Amino acid sequence: MLKRTLVALILLPIGLAFIWLGGWAFAALVILILGLACWEYCQVFNTGGLKPATIIVVGGAILFGLGRQVNGFQSSPLIISLIILAAMAWHLLAYERGENQAGTEFGVTVGGAFYLGWIGAYLISLRNLEDGLWWMLIVLPSAWLADSAAYMVGSQIGRHKMAPRLSPKKSWEGYIAGVIFGTLGGALIAAGIQAYLGTGTAITPLLGALLGLVLSTLTTLGDLGESMIKRQFGVKDTGTLLPGHGGVFDRIDSWLWAAVLGYYLISLLV
Repeated sequence: MLKRTLVALILLPIGLAFIWLGGWAFAALVILILGLACWEYCQVFNTGGLKPATIIVVGGAILFGLGRQVNGFQSSPLIISLIILAAMAWHLLAYERGENQAGTEFGVTVGGAFYLGWIGAYLISLRNLEDGLWWMLIVLPSAWLADSAAYMVGSQIGRHKMAPRLSPKKSWEGYIAGVIFGTLGGALIAAGIQAYLGTGTAITPLLGALLGLVLSTLTTLGDLGESMIKRQFGVKDTGTLLPGHGGVFDRIDSWLWAAVLGYYLISLLV
């Protein structure tokens, strides 16, 4: 717990600084994070005897991030097409050279590029929305608060297992606490931002509460999804880069869901 707290205290100011800067500085940080997560993703599957094309998974995430920063979704069809065709060509050659699981590995390659690259790039899309700085400061903290509350409450009073096969330590008590804290956190942060910006802003405590509620309810699926991949291959963490947290993929599992859900909720409601 001490290592986890110290790493968070070190990384939080850095992350907030890049969120504040926005633009290419923030996009570069997101692309770096997604690239590292993609590398870890491939290493997990390597442990299970599968050989996804790491260069395509990592490269795909980089292309998605660059495209999202340069022209939003305009270049997405081209990037998607390139990734799928490159992955198929790569694994056709791999099969010809004796890799008998190349068909499965093709799916793992494309899945990694899309899940971590396409979905992860919504962090950039969210920051590039009008008032994106402030939306980021509602969306990500709401997910963080939900995750932290679920961990702390669940470890203390959790009795009813939520998903014993996927994540034995998760409990319904912790999950409910996460939803409550995520919702309240979203409302309070939005209230503070509204007070700072003035009443003319579209950011309101009600909208903050709604974002917090939806995100805290659903982002745990990102955590469980990453656990599913690790459990299949008997891996505890996707890496060791962040002491107390594991790997980069371990840290961003709920961010992926928070970014895409937050982006579309804000786009729909504002």
